[in-house]
Amino acid sequence: MMKFGKKMMQNQKSLLNYSAIILAAGESSRMGSSKSFLKYNEHELFIQHIISEYINFGCNSIIVVTNVTDAKWFIDNANILPKNLFILINHHPEWHRFYSLKLAAKEAIKNDYVFVHNVDNPFVNVNVLIELMANRQEAEYIIPEYKGKGGHPILISQKVIHDIVKENQDQIHLKDFLNRHIKKKVVVEDEKILVNINNIDEYKSYF
Repeated sequence: MMKFGKKMMQNQKSLLNYSAIILAAGESSRMGSSKSFLKYNEHELFIQHIISEYINFGCNSIIVVTNVTDAKWFIDNANILPKNLFILINHHPEWHRFYSLKLAAKEAIKNDYVFVHNVDNPFVNVNVLIELMANRQEAEYIIPEYKGKGGHPILISQKVIHDIVKENQDQIHLKDFLNRHIKKKVVVEDEKILVNINNIDEYKSYF
């Protein structure tokens, strides 16, 4: 596993143009309320915490794909949100995640690398992000792995971003699309990369 020292990693990052896409367009039917606005802690909602972590990591921009209903929150709270945050509305949240990613990829087309993060996993581990970045040249997309299971976020290269934009289908399954590309799994020591919070019981198990 390729590893960089902290200072070297900072120098490497400064030479790159990278961003994060947060997929948050789901209607959260099993949860009963939007996952984006679940409380992460006393001061932050899920979406706020995720955005903050990626900004602190040095992403040039954060692109959130949301649905029509949840978009109102971003409008109402524009004054407390970062300037490099871009909100896109998915008018077809019932379609697969790939469609949300396709909407965002058009805005991220000039980036060298992009993290793709699901809002139903509010945990962002900086060490995992560093490991993904350290292995970025080893494949077309990088995925973290814990005990043989792949998780999130994933890091996609500019080639994958361009291929997403060029894809004619809107409802292809994301996994099927990514299988066309060269993948590298990076073993990490964080079981939370496997988290998907889909209902209130799962939420309570972590919070």
